[in-house]
Amino acid sequence: MRGRQWGVAVLLGALVINGGGVAVAAEESSGGRSPAADARLAAALQKAVDGQKFAEVLDTVPPSTSAAKELYRTELAPDDKGRSAAPTTLAAAAAPIHQTPQLDATVIKLDRAGRPIAAADVILSPQYPNGKIIPLDANLTTDQVRWRQWDDATWDNGAQGTVDIVPGRENAPVDYMSPYPASVLKLMVAFGILRMVDAGELTLAETYAYTPVGTPSSLCGGARAATSITQLFDEMITVSSNPSTCALIKLMHDRGKIDGLNQQFVDLGLPTLRVKGTNPNTGGTWANAVTMTSIDTAKLLLLFNGSPGTLWKTPSGTPVNASVLSASSRSYLLGKLHEQGLNQVLSTTNYCGRAYPPPGIPQVTPSRWIDPATGVVTVAGRNYGQDVRPCNAAATVTFAHKTGLADTSGNDAGIVKSLPGKPFRSYIVSVHSNLGYRYVDADRPADPAGVYPVQYTKKLALLGRAINAL
Repeated sequence: MRGRQWGVAVLLGALVINGGGVAVAAEESSGGRSPAADARLAAALQKAVDGQKFAEVLDTVPPSTSAAKELYRTELAPDDKGRSAAPTTLAAAAAPIHQTPQLDATVIKLDRAGRPIAAADVILSPQYPNGKIIPLDANLTTDQVRWRQWDDATWDNGAQGTVDIVPGRENAPVDYMSPYPASVLKLMVAFGILRMVDAGELTLAETYAYTPVGTPSSLCGGARAATSITQLFDEMITVSSNPSTCALIKLMHDRGKIDGLNQQFVDLGLPTLRVKGTNPNTGGTWANAVTMTSIDTAKLLLLFNGSPGTLWKTPSGTPVNASVLSASSRSYLLGKLHEQGLNQVLSTTNYCGRAYPPPGIPQVTPSRWIDPATGVVTVAGRNYGQDVRPCNAAATVTFAHKTGLADTSGNDAGIVKSLPGKPFRSYIVSVHSNLGYRYVDADRPADPAGVYPVQYTKKLALLGRAINAL
């Protein structure tokens, strides 16, 4: 399907859900998307992306310097994607980024019943420095982009990528290298594990002893005694534990489920979601073959959200709805995403009250991580040092989300919903970029002593705030 082709079922929906504004009322009364609604949202999203001036960030490891080569050689081997220690010793070498960064942003606006009423995808790249709107069809997909795997060296040299993610797109008008997803990949692992639970092949109470074969991975750590799937899953989502994720990936390899998971994503019409190239002996090696575009990530979240009705159709024409996961599995996963502790990308509430970084999406911070005496958030040893209670008092939404961080990966994807009594908000947002901890802002101050450092450019928080205002 090319461009915006719409079926009658997409345009004709349920009765009026919300009357908040003439344009919104018209969209929500249909219970479905329309080209006009998509166009308005896309134009606003493109303006929000362009307005952050992402090309103003500084690169702490300019590709023209020997420091860059040394960093990749000694600190960032392919198996170490996802580590969170910023190369602070290289900050003195920071220089203006040599080209517009890669960023892929998707927003799916929902009505009060959770049905999509508008969707937009905007990419940013050296080829599209002001942002380009990618048209989405009735199935929340596009054939207008030749998606390519991420590659640091290729991007540093100004190229667009050399390895296709989806075959048969050689003639697509847009050629785009999709940013590496980093820990957002844990959403795919969560889906795979819960599909096994729904099939009766695994229980959350079951235990798994992680025993790597051969040389242990520095990403995954060494052997681990039998631990419940519940604990591994919780640590993977709420504190973004890489060792726990490795254990779950290895479990799926042990049971022959990884290839089937990748095929299921293709069959569901999510072909850019791939847990490929991971090491069956360790569960590690999260390298460039692991891919997620923002639109397919947003569609996966739409499934998690439990939105009613047909959400899209597969390439074979089969309707897809939220029952791909059981109601209990969706509820369990959403609960963990609501408890996610690393609120520091599109939302920055963990740093409440600091002048830098600025506020992003005004979410409530989960009480699980807040010291009741001081209000300070501490997440798996990360002490954020700020009293977040004033921001919780001012919060207007919840944000069930997952962040991702590597040197050239800065991502956040989740579901935003308004708190009771607050102005209505209901949308899915997915932002993938190469703006990881390698990139900093010119006005970034030194972090206070003893607190977890700011790892992302402030421009991602500002984008989150702008998207929430749409």
